Amino acid sequence: MAEIIELQSPRLLLRRWRPEDREPFAALNADPEVMRHFPACLSREQSDRLLQRIEADFAERGYGMWALQRKDDGAFVGLTGLRPVEFAAPFCPAVEMAWRLGRQHWRQGLASEAARAVLDCAFTRLGLEQVVAFTSEGNLASLAVMRTIGLRADPAGDFDHPLLPAGHRLSRHRLYRLDRADWEASR
Repeated sequence: MAEIIELQSPRLLLRRWRPEDREPFAALNADPEVMRHFPACLSREQSDRLLQRIEADFAERGYGMWALQRKDDGAFVGLTGLRPVEFAAPFCPAVEMAWRLGRQHWRQGLASEAARAVLDCAFTRLGLEQVVAFTSEGNLASLAVMRTIGLRADPAGDFDHPLLPAGHRLSRHRLYRLDRADWEASR
């Protein structure tokens, strides 16, 4: 079992998941506005299974999708983290950075703040050479976070997500990347 890495940012704890996170995580995954750039909302059972996979990632690698908690009031915010891409794409093998926050935490800079802490971990503690992020082309908020944290668009790498049917409204995805050398140069 790998040692679990926990992180902090100025306003957030990026921590291991707790049993009391299951309910707010399920509510986040069932929110149609939060999930509008995903194929569907998740049922409580699907949300709990996702959390089991997240915990398995931590057990295997020591990192994954961290639970986000506000330092000021202890509120559960969502998740941010890293995980290997598990589908075939021209940019693979790759480690993806992702985030999902509850609506009440949007437009406060929390996604970018947490993502910066994860990038620092990826390059300084985990020794990764590159991190990618991708989302459907209509997800303007996530695309803005990618740019804000220094990831660079890779238009040649944009792709149709292989796990979605051809022509699906979310199939076209934008690819962003950040190499460790570029991250170090920007510091």
